[in-house]
Parts: sequence; C-alpha cells; structure tokens
Amino acid sequence: METQPNGDRTAVVVSGELDIDTEQALQDALRDALRHSVGGIDVDLAGVDFCDCSGLNVLLCVRRRALEDAKTLALSATGPAVEKLLSLTGTRALFGLTGSAARTVVNGHAARPRAGPSSPGEGERPEGTDEDLQIELVQLRRAMQTRPVIDLARGVLMASFALSAQDAWRVLVTVSQNTNTKLHHVAQDLVMAVNGDTPPGPLQRELATAVTALKEPASAPPHTAR
Repeated sequence: METQPNGDRTAVVVSGELDIDTEQALQDALRDALRHSVGGIDVDLAGVDFCDCSGLNVLLCVRRRALEDAKTLALSATGPAVEKLLSLTGTRALFGLTGSAARTVVNGHAARPRAGPSSPGEGERPEGTDEDLQIELVQLRRAMQTRPVIDLARGVLMASFALSAQDAWRVLVTVSQNTNTKLHHVAQDLVMAVNGDTPPGPLQRELATAVTALKEPASAPPHTAR
C-alpha cells in the first residue's frame, strides 16, 4: 500500500490480495490516510487480484468513518476481482467518485471527471438526501449480513477439499455464476449441507466441476518430434 497527498485528499494505491490475512493492515492504512486528509481518500484497487468479503468489510467500515468526519472514501480504479465482488454484493454505487476528487485513473489512463452542475439548484441532487441514506443503509446491511455465511462457506470448502482461501473464493464465485444464484445463497446452501441438508442438484454438479477444475493439473503440452 502506498499513499500520497492529492490536493485536499489522500490517494491510496493498494495491490496484492485483500483477505482475512491482510484485513487489519488495510484498515490501519486507510484509517491513517483518512486522518491525514481534509476531504477524504481515493483508493486505487486496480492492482488487487483477489478480494473477498474481508476486504469489502474494511472499505465499508472506513467509508462509514469518513462520512462521520464529513469526508468521503472513493474508488479511483478497480480491477476485475474487486468489480466482481462489488457487483455481487450490490455495493458498487457506494464508492463512486465524489467531492473534490480532481482526477481519477481508470485502466491506467488519467481522466478528468465529467463536468457537471456546480450546485443542487442546477440539476444535481444534493448528497445525503433521505433516499440516498436509505439506499445506503439497505446496501450496507446486506453486505454485512451476508459476510458471515460466505466466510463460513469458504471455510467449509477449504477444510473439505484442502483449498486455499483464494481457491475457495473462486469456487464460490464460479458456482454462483454458473447456477445463476446469488453468492450468499450458494454459501448458505453449502453451510446447510454441513448440517445434513442436501444441496440442490445443480449446485452439487457445479461445485464438483469447479473443485475438479482446480485440482486437475494443467495438461502437459504435446510432445513435438524433431
């Protein structure tokens, strides 16, 4: 993690993996950056190649702290892993660029935010309306409530199939996508299976396929005669 001042905000660049092992380090770094900023922090997650609910929980908690201090936490760039998690949990809208963030970096290219009305009276709805706060509360609660069962399901997969935390997360996401089932519903079915409930047939098949795909070694390249 690297931080540097950017006007009245602080830019934070994060790379690597965001999971339960790096959760505390991320939280400490973001809170420190928030304390030293005037308007808030802009977090670049383009270099993050794995992010689970532990990382999302940190972002939500630090965002809440920022709002309490009349600041904002915005994501200036995200990679596929983070975007997938934000999409699955319905929290992407909570981290849009706001306030005085002057520049963003998306996919490695600098870009200025689109010019827009300068005051609510010119067509822009002011931040913090009752509707905005209600939507935020629902999304926040949803993300926080689904985290425990997702973490439990990941632990079940790790223990049952000797998977790493990252591979267990990949299995959950793959099964969720292939069965067109929300991630936390897949997790709930897996946790219930531990208690003796039989998971749905499609879930069993996709789970077996996803785990097998991870366990099978890559096919050796064909031998070329000389």
